[in-house]
Amino acid sequence: MGDEKVKAAREEPDPDSYIQNLVVSDPLQESAFRKAIQILELLPGSRGLDAGCGIGLQALMLAEAVGPGGHVTGLDVSPELLRYAESKIEKSGMAARISFQRGDVSRLPFDDDTFDWVWSANCVGYETIEPLPLVKELARVVRPGGSVAILAWSSQQLLPGYPRLEARLNATCSGIAPFIQGRKPELHFLRALGWYRKAGLENTVARTFVDDVCAPLSEDIRSALISLFSMRWVDVESELTPEDREEYKRLCRPESPDFILDHPDYYAFFIYSMFHGKVTE
Repeated sequence: MGDEKVKAAREEPDPDSYIQNLVVSDPLQESAFRKAIQILELLPGSRGLDAGCGIGLQALMLAEAVGPGGHVTGLDVSPELLRYAESKIEKSGMAARISFQRGDVSRLPFDDDTFDWVWSANCVGYETIEPLPLVKELARVVRPGGSVAILAWSSQQLLPGYPRLEARLNATCSGIAPFIQGRKPELHFLRALGWYRKAGLENTVARTFVDDVCAPLSEDIRSALISLFSMRWVDVESELTPEDREEYKRLCRPESPDFILDHPDYYAFFIYSMFHGKVTE
């Protein structure tokens, strides 16, 4: 893969479009995130950091988990995402439990031992930045005995009956991003247990969360899947053979009479993986 293709695959859309994609796709990931948060058993009244909080969707779930006496600080580098998050929280009735701050996950603007736990979804370890320093930085702001959890999408099957086409789509620059060619195997997200070990975290655990959908699809789920298609396979047509390109257009375009989401037997699943461990006491 050429550098220009990799660069193009990693370019993010404008903030408004990105926010809209996050909002629309949320129904597909909410259940997995809730299961993961439940597994963490966050203590009532505890204080935590949502690193790379985006538009605040997980901050709300985390605040529910720690209860009225707890507090969640959401941190993100994007002012546009934070503005949306603040507006959402104001309408939720939980503004007293959640606050937001602009900042870089690689240089957290907090003192050592500030939080009881840190959570980071689809951020740490999922970008092309070296992951080990990020994990160490998360651990730095957590008190001894507290927990560090990172979670991200790790797999999916979205085109039932067409495994070869889906494999081809997943092998495009967009499909494998951020796991671009030349990236060391130990930097892949599913190798995060090694990052935790090198960062000195203890009692490390990996967990997998699977969610699925099947026809008939609700409008929310259908819209979420359409958004997921557009985010997973961005501008992929130039990398496909003519035959695969036509099959992709036939199955993955909502305007197509053969759009796969309209099939009466449609079924799909997607997988999130979480790694968590304790800061050494």
